[in-house]
Amino acid sequence: MTKFWAGQRLLVVAPHADDEAYGCAGTIAKIKRTGGEVFVIVGSVGTLQHYNEGHQTVAGETRAEELRASMAVLGVDGYEILFTEAERHLRLDAIPQRDLIGLLERDATYAIDKIRPTAVVLPAPSFNQDHTALFRAGFAACRPHGRNHKAFVDHVLSCDAVQLGWREAPFHPDVYVDISEYLDVKLRALRCHRSQLRPNPDVGSLDNAERLARLRGAEIGVEAAEAFECHRLVL
Repeated sequence: MTKFWAGQRLLVVAPHADDEAYGCAGTIAKIKRTGGEVFVIVGSVGTLQHYNEGHQTVAGETRAEELRASMAVLGVDGYEILFTEAERHLRLDAIPQRDLIGLLERDATYAIDKIRPTAVVLPAPSFNQDHTALFRAGFAACRPHGRNHKAFVDHVLSCDAVQLGWREAPFHPDVYVDISEYLDVKLRALRCHRSQLRPNPDVGSLDNAERLARLRGAEIGVEAAEAFECHRLVL
């Protein structure tokens, strides 16, 4: 099994800085520690105003620095942010889907055509418009085709977004990754996104992220796990 993880070249498509940590930081850490490669594409990073006691405004530069720190903790091979302009942040659904597909498929620095990933993790569709827009674009970019024509992704998964709370459709995981040895790394990576964390018992709290990892672990009889919905699995 170690050989399986060591042979993976994973591309994570995250709508915003922190989604990669909530969704699959443990899996990223596992692949990296066993010798595989991981690349991350973040859709947009920008200034954000939160609904909290002070209606705190977090600058885009702060979120970009938090992402940099999280990527360093995980030791990824490369990451990029597609959009930092204010008019694009939280408005990925306003970008023509063909343009988003083009970025993920061939034009971004770590596009599928360039890094030829063995696995792609997408954000699960939700009430957050950016998550749904990137899922649809990423799903299209991973469409089946002849292997002699372009890079073919064998494993296409989507990850949960516990920090968002509600979803239009329930998350039904059918692929689990044992992250018992990497839960501490996941939480350290998530802790880097301090401007996005909420106090317990908020769904976006560090405690809740750990609770979910341990619940997913209990579902498969291990200490901690991350769960995914599988869209394609070629073995």
